[in-house]
Amino acid sequence: MNVLQAILISVFIYLGAIGSVVGNTIGWYTLGRPLVAAFVTGLIMGDVQTAMVLGVMLQLAFLGSVTPGAAVSWDVSFSTYIGVGGALAFHTGDMATTVGLAWAFAVVGGAIGVGMWNLVYAIDLACNRVAQKAAEDDKPKMLAFANAGLGNTIGFCGRFIPAIVILMTTAMLGSQTGVNVAELIPWWFTQCLTIFGGMMAALGMGILLSFLLKRLVHFAIFLMGFMLAAYLGLNLMAIAVFGICIAIVYYTVLSSKNQEGGAVNNG
Repeated sequence: MNVLQAILISVFIYLGAIGSVVGNTIGWYTLGRPLVAAFVTGLIMGDVQTAMVLGVMLQLAFLGSVTPGAAVSWDVSFSTYIGVGGALAFHTGDMATTVGLAWAFAVVGGAIGVGMWNLVYAIDLACNRVAQKAAEDDKPKMLAFANAGLGNTIGFCGRFIPAIVILMTTAMLGSQTGVNVAELIPWWFTQCLTIFGGMMAALGMGILLSFLLKRLVHFAIFLMGFMLAAYLGLNLMAIAVFGICIAIVYYTVLSSKNQEGGAVNNG
């Protein structure tokens, strides 16, 4: 990892945050998602294939991660960019070691991201006072500066600075000096992180399914898709088309029952 790569990843860590200059739709809900973040990091690092493997792993783990009322329990964006970027910096071809490194960097990045998120929110209180004073004094330019200028500057510093420090002191310095962080981490610790990552992926999928599977027939449809992939070896496109057909049939049957029930009640 070189200086330019570390800077670019740090910039995207800011852009993928809530309230960044590109807005929440493009930022937190697009650039901040693990799959998109992994793809962007892979482009920057020149290894999209490995990055997407790590991105899928992190995406599964963070499926159940939500931000109710802007309360961030785990900074998915910070965690993914740091995790994938740090792992790719030391990737030598051994995916087991790379996965362990991704989790090590992701845990550190996610924890620091949450801490900086809370710090930025606390400092932003000063922006609210400046904006309130500008509104009372009828100063629209000062009001715009407090929101768009001062607020984004604080947000940028709160994410870019810790990100660039992490990447420059670990990934960039280690890759350029030849010090492989993977060799410094005990084997048992890497294995524990890999197992933990698998458990997180299962937990994320379980949380997602708890929102989707409300009836026994829903679970049967999900199990059917799993069987098609695991035992028949169908690809995602084939399963998606099959799922669309099942959804149309299910919707048609359900609509017919509702119409028949309404006709009986009207009669």
